[in-house]
Amino acid sequence: MGALVGLGVGVGLLLVWSAFFVPVRPRASGRHGRTAELLARAGLGEVSITGFLVLCLVVGAVAAFVVQVVSRTPPVALTFGLIGGYLPVAVVSGRARRRQREFAEVWPEAVDNLASAVRAGLSLPDALAALGVRGPEPLRPAFDAFALDYQVTGRFGESLDRLKQRLADPVGDRVVEGLRVAREVGGGDLGRLLRNLSGYLREDVRTRGELESRQAWTVNGARLAVAAPWFVLLFMSFQTEVIQRYASPAGALVLAVGAGLCLVAYRLMMRIGRLPVERRILQ
Repeated sequence: MGALVGLGVGVGLLLVWSAFFVPVRPRASGRHGRTAELLARAGLGEVSITGFLVLCLVVGAVAAFVVQVVSRTPPVALTFGLIGGYLPVAVVSGRARRRQREFAEVWPEAVDNLASAVRAGLSLPDALAALGVRGPEPLRPAFDAFALDYQVTGRFGESLDRLKQRLADPVGDRVVEGLRVAREVGGGDLGRLLRNLSGYLREDVRTRGELESRQAWTVNGARLAVAAPWFVLLFMSFQTEVIQRYASPAGALVLAVGAGLCLVAYRLMMRIGRLPVERRILQ
């Protein structure tokens, strides 16, 4: 019994000590974490989350003001204000998808260059730095920054971590972690591993390209079907006697129900036709 009491007192004192002296790492909220991840995948990691959110608010407010001046119908102005506020998110998401697609197409070439450099006797840091000069164009800025980091700090692990942050790409995470393991444990089969990875990446790009070409008409059709009613409503805003009908509670209800149905239908269509997306599990 005495030992149990002593153990409880010790654990309590340890918890009290940790509350005052152990530093607590700040954890970003889920929404801010997703926003930061989106900006990183789009290559806009230097943009602050606050600045991006302010941009969304400003665009939404400007859109609502312009439509209000034209239509003099607050429900319609509010609707287009929400659409305008989402516009920067849509643009950044499209940029992130295009960037990830570009990376997927050039990673096999980059891995081949890396394997050739290793086979020629270059060290891993030198081989990675060489990709900033002779690597594929979309990847050169990230590897050029890696070369500068390693030249300044001389710390390979920390430079790799910053490289992963700049790339924000699942394939890049795998390549970087493979190089880290090879550096730490002295992987003698690094050249073979890189060649196998290059073949796998080429096969994945070819398969995904075929699926995306077949899926394109579904995605474009869903986007056109969702955007068409709102383009019609925007054109109707120039006819004051027609658009004023939406100023009533019934008109506002019609707009709300229509927006909800369009959102649900679009999300459902995109989920049905969505291809599997590789997640960053090694970040």
